[in-house]
Parts: sequence; C-alpha cells; structure tokens
Amino acid sequence: MLLTLGVALGIRQFLLEARFIPSGSMLPGLQIQDRLLVEKISLRSRAPRRGEIVVFHSPFHFDPALQANRRSNPLGCLLVNLPVIGSIPGLQEPACDAYIKRVVAVPGDRVVVDPRGHVSINGQAISEPYVQNFCPVDSQGIGPCRTLDTVVPPGAVLALGDNRANSWDGRFWPGGPFLPRSEIIGRAFYRFWPLNRTGPLGDPDPLSGAPAKVPATAPSPAPVP
Repeated sequence: MLLTLGVALGIRQFLLEARFIPSGSMLPGLQIQDRLLVEKISLRSRAPRRGEIVVFHSPFHFDPALQANRRSNPLGCLLVNLPVIGSIPGLQEPACDAYIKRVVAVPGDRVVVDPRGHVSINGQAISEPYVQNFCPVDSQGIGPCRTLDTVVPPGAVLALGDNRANSWDGRFWPGGPFLPRSEIIGRAFYRFWPLNRTGPLGDPDPLSGAPAKVPATAPSPAPVP
C-alpha cells in the first residue's frame, strides 16, 4: 500500500497530474468543473511558448507583495493539494493554490494590453479567438481592467486568463505582471471531463497560429483558479 501511494505521488509530483477548473477565469474555452491533464515533462527541457495553457503556483507563493504575511510549507502544500485532504474546510492556504492561465508573451516581447484586454506584441495586434469576454469601458475608454506596456524579462512570461473581464492575472498582481518560469508546474494539454468535450486543448501561438500537442494518461484532480 505504501509503495503504491509512493508511486502515485511520484507520478503526480514529477510526470502528470489531473486538475479541475473551479472558477471562470478561462471561460469560454475552459468551463467550471472541467477536468484537465497537466504534463510536467516538456517544460523542463524548453521554455514556455505563447498560447500554451500553464498551471503554476499561486502568486501568494512568489509575489513579494503578497508573500509578506504568508509562508508556504512544501510538505503542507503537498498534503493540502491531495484530492481528499484538500477538501477539508480550514486547511486551504492561498500560497498552496495552483492557478491556470495562458502564456501570451515570452522573454524579449514588448507587450501592450489595452483597457479592454486586447493584446499587442512587438507592435502587432495578436489573434486570440479563445478570448470572447473583454473588459467593459466607458465613453472615455476607462474601465475596471488594468493596462500594461512592458517588456517581458528573461526567465519569465506574461500569463493572462482567457476571460479578460474576470481573471486575476498578471495585470493585477501587486508585485508585478510577470510569472517566473520556475513557478510553472506544468502544461495543461488535454480535457478528459466532461465526456462530451474531451480532447486536446490546443495551444496556437497568437502570432503564428502554430499549435503544439503532447500525449498521456490520467489520475485524480485538484483545483486550479
């Protein structure tokens, strides 16, 4: 029994895990309660690419402005993120959460995000067919969503939710907009539930439209906001 548990935890920690979507930050493509497979191998040998959907440690884990009063314990986070234990009320810790967003810009990209959430990279407006919910603005072009005009530094990416009107992503993190590459847990590549929408997620580069795919198989899910 202990050996089986050890193998299962090893697979989940280093190779592949299942996650479910608890929020609407990636609507309409990823629905609440969708179950996804996240592979952890490919991003060890290469950098994340534009268009890829990544799962990463909560900003409370790496943002200096959010870390001030919180310290995550690696063993505690491992236990809290187990499917059964993590559902016990009172055990949740924001620094142990995992988030899911889409990579829209990589190191060296000059990225501009306008008040509605439209993105331009290196002066080119990108195609994002997966984004349908943009931020509302008034007649002066002012809205609740924040703008960006910045260059992505080495070792980081800019990750945004597909639901631009309702996603707590790099636009809003108090310590800065960038997701360190070292905080990425893996790449979400396959939806296995619900059955009527199973299949590869697809991750087209918004500048080139070129997709990328990877195969695998599934264990039990944990949430990603």
